[in-house]
Amino acid sequence: MKRHFLKDKEIKNLELQVYGALHKKLSDLLGPKLRVESVTTPEAEIFLVDGKPLLMKTGGTVTPTLHFDRAVEILPKVIVDMGAVPHICNGADIMAPGIVGIEGKFDEGSFVVIVDERHRKPIAIGTANLSSTEMKGRKEGKVIRNMHFAGDSVWNLIKNLG
Repeated sequence: MKRHFLKDKEIKNLELQVYGALHKKLSDLLGPKLRVESVTTPEAEIFLVDGKPLLMKTGGTVTPTLHFDRAVEILPKVIVDMGAVPHICNGADIMAPGIVGIEGKFDEGSFVVIVDERHRKPIAIGTANLSSTEMKGRKEGKVIRNMHFAGDSVWNLIKNLG
């Protein structure tokens, strides 16, 4: 594991990537002066913002983690039935038949938060294969790519960071 604090220029670059993903400035969500530390692991690069593991980068894509409460709060939600939860928490993509509701509007490629129908607890973050309008009419097939889920290697690594 390799750790270092980002320089101002690197933080600005990260902010641009976050803006592309969340359509909000990181500084608007968390305040103007951020201390960002990068933790590089074989699984992902994890960004600790003011000591909290809020972002991760895998395959060149910056993704909010499930620990990024403000992002989870503002992103559109896709509600899945309880039968889908164990599969999603084992890394499966989200299939249309498991979806029981959609909150918010989104385009293809947008980040969405997957929540279970009973507790409304966030269990995953994914990227939409379809817009929210198209997804509502879909009855079969993969509709969301699972990017990060409760219990994945990054989730477990984050629990051990300190």
